[in-house]
Amino acid sequence: MAAVLTSLSAVAQVKSSDLVGAWKSQSNNQTSVAICSDKFFSVAVYTNSEFIGTYGGKYTAAGQNITLNFEFHTLNPEMITQQVEVAAEIKNGKLVLTQEGTEWTRLDDGKPGKLAGAWLITGRMQGNTMSEMTPGARRTMKILSGTRFQWIAYNVDTKEFFGTGGGSYTTEKGKYTENIEFFSRDNSRVGKSLSFDFNLENQQWHHKGLSSKGEPINEVWSKRENIGL
Repeated sequence: MAAVLTSLSAVAQVKSSDLVGAWKSQSNNQTSVAICSDKFFSVAVYTNSEFIGTYGGKYTAAGQNITLNFEFHTLNPEMITQQVEVAAEIKNGKLVLTQEGTEWTRLDDGKPGKLAGAWLITGRMQGNTMSEMTPGARRTMKILSGTRFQWIAYNVDTKEFFGTGGGSYTTEKGKYTENIEFFSRDNSRVGKSLSFDFNLENQQWHHKGLSSKGEPINEVWSKRENIGL
């Protein structure tokens, strides 16, 4: 999971299940956080005061390589829809990308993670009516590990990027709380916490509360693997 990716030499085997969770890499004053579900991933790059970029999509890991299929990539939009292979190994509990020599430290392994996984928005309250939304090329995805989250709005076909934000989260007593560490549209949101009511019904995540602008939110999110994208 690197910003610049090329063919790499062979290393020890890594399985997709080895990557599930959240990982962090530090370079100078930049932080990179990767979130991996069982099929999907995202990476956000930021400093304490600035959002740098994000990329992600689908991944598989088997044998000697991690295969990445990019759906969004603000650092290099030409990578969108491209597939690359990255050689990596897990060494002393760290994920090592062998060509760059970069190390990623595990933040969590997908636990406790009541909401761990990749989700797409499929419903939003408009007035008094819940309007269904059908994800296609235009997607709003939220991907969560056990303790980390990131949302991303993008269009695979047009390669447009509409925004992202993320940080850490908790789920306690029916409350889902986000602690914002980066926000592409407005850095003044960094450091704020937002709390929402949440519950899971029929494999859907019902999400209700106030946005960072104080506007009411009432949304339904569905597991991405159930949608087939």
